[in-house]
Amino acid sequence: MQLQQLAYFVAVAEARHFTQAAEGMRVAQPSLSKQIKALEAELGAPLFSRARGNVTLTPAGEALLPLARRMLADAETARSEVGELAGLRRGRVRLGATPSLCAGLLADALARFHHAYPGIELFVEEGGSRDLVRTLARGQLDLALIIMPLHNDDPALVTEEILRENLVVVSPSNDHTRRPYVRIEELRRRPMVMFRRGYDLREATLSACRQAGFEPRFAVEGGEMDAVLRFVEAGLGIALVPSMVLDGRPGLTGTPLAPPGLRRTVAIAHRKDVEPTRAAQAFRATLLLFLTEAARDGSLPQGLDLITITER
Repeated sequence: MQLQQLAYFVAVAEARHFTQAAEGMRVAQPSLSKQIKALEAELGAPLFSRARGNVTLTPAGEALLPLARRMLADAETARSEVGELAGLRRGRVRLGATPSLCAGLLADALARFHHAYPGIELFVEEGGSRDLVRTLARGQLDLALIIMPLHNDDPALVTEEILRENLVVVSPSNDHTRRPYVRIEELRRRPMVMFRRGYDLREATLSACRQAGFEPRFAVEGGEMDAVLRFVEAGLGIALVPSMVLDGRPGLTGTPLAPPGLRRTVAIAHRKDVEPTRAAQAFRATLLLFLTEAARDGSLPQGLDLITITER
């Protein structure tokens, strides 16, 4: 039994017509019919009923069709995997990242990877860290840039801490109450713009306020990163955000929290029970090299620090 014979069989089964199947496979119709007959002879049963030009599957053909499709799909997967090993000419990387990283350094890292491996498709999912952890666990991502630490109910992941970013209180640039820094307790009197559920920034804000002994007052809640920043710019309230998202937004000002401030740790993660594909491993290496070089020449976004090898 040959893969080509199975491919011809599936083509006829789907077209219900030998000539149309041959045209679709770009082969002469007599050659296709010959291969189908050879397959029937090997299996010891007819696969098609050919009555008055009407082609239908026999019971043997019905049984073979899902198996043939699966075998052809497995063969294609094998070709793809071997193609990766032969030089990363083909493949796909499915990456999850938080909005602050997507809006900041990630575009340059993706551009570098695409230049090095133009044949590898890139798929990026933007979302809150908790959402990304769940998507990664379902096998819908290869890698994700998430916020540490993981929660007790999170699935088993392999994580590598790579960055720390400062969180600041963002307000409109024309806010005349600006100071060198602000204490978390002072947010009690300020209306806040709050992220939707699933964003780690929402949990970080609520946790910091509750540790200071108060519940924050929401002016509006439920936004994504860009919406939250626009709401703050419009004067609806303040928000707690990574400082690097303020680059290129002259209408907003970030004020550090009182020492020691508030920081969060970014890690690159993958499932513990699944080894990343070679393409995903190549992206991880590209990203880490990009971050190392950016830290060395001082081009990391504002408020972002690389976790050195000795810290890991």
